[in-house]
Amino acid sequence: MPDGDFDNAPGGDSAGFQRGSFDPWMQPELFRGVLVRRFFAFLIDLLVLSIPVIIGVIFIAMLGIITLGFGWALFWLVSPASLIWAVFYYGASLGGRHSATIGMRAMGLEMRTWSGERSYFVLGAMHAILFWISVSIFTPLILLVGLFNNRRRMLHDMLLGTVIINSDLATAAQPSGSY
Repeated sequence: MPDGDFDNAPGGDSAGFQRGSFDPWMQPELFRGVLVRRFFAFLIDLLVLSIPVIIGVIFIAMLGIITLGFGWALFWLVSPASLIWAVFYYGASLGGRHSATIGMRAMGLEMRTWSGERSYFVLGAMHAILFWISVSIFTPLILLVGLFNNRRRMLHDMLLGTVIINSDLATAAQPSGSY
């Protein structure tokens, strides 16, 4: 049964074609070296995330010394504040105008939706949350998923419908639809 303007698939059935998806066969330059660069971008982002947390811990420690130990009662805030900071950082940076975290921008990467649109705050925040949940539940071995698909997508990318591409080529590239 033909699907409107998707009837160019063999037999008129377009089940194998997705409108607006980046095609690793037609646009391999978008995915070349993405996994390695993603790893280094993650390390840079960990550094960026840890700096305010370390400053906060030092502040609480100094406050504890000044208040003869009473300020150390604030150490319980470090974990929740770190989680909120990380979700805000990923949401704001991935949902920003560059669609990339500081580490991703340094490594020349950006996140797009499956249809080629830039991401938004909630998508960026969910991307971070699903990453940490998937790594926590399935161990870091779940990251090997990226080695077995052409778009170099991780499990959390697949669940959210996102793709990480080379940003220096992203402005010229459009999703390669089969229509």
